[in-house]
Amino acid sequence: MQPDIRAIIAASSHALVTGRKVAGLYDQAQDRHRRIAAEARGEHLQGLDGDRNVKFGGTLPELRETGTGAAIYMEIADGETKGFDRSSSGHFTCRIEDQVVQLYDHADSAWFTFVVQAAE
Repeated sequence: MQPDIRAIIAASSHALVTGRKVAGLYDQAQDRHRRIAAEARGEHLQGLDGDRNVKFGGTLPELRETGTGAAIYMEIADGETKGFDRSSSGHFTCRIEDQVVQLYDHADSAWFTFVVQAAE
């Protein structure tokens, strides 16, 4: 799974599970801040990857990203998200705890950690 798609999944997961707006994301694996915003209203999500000027969103269980045209299947269960990126056929699981999102990329067999900057 591409790093940009992992970041979008992390921001989307946090917004959908917590109901809080995401104003930015720190990607620990890439050691950089990402300009990503996301907001959820129920099962509907809208977001912007400001680094790439790409919109993303949709209504669960289907989300789309306009840059590469990636389609993401996502469901919420027990306070976490699970699904897959249709463009890479990569499955993921996201665990959310406070401002931290831990994403497990099954294709890479690795965990990726993101720290969320929540909007007030």
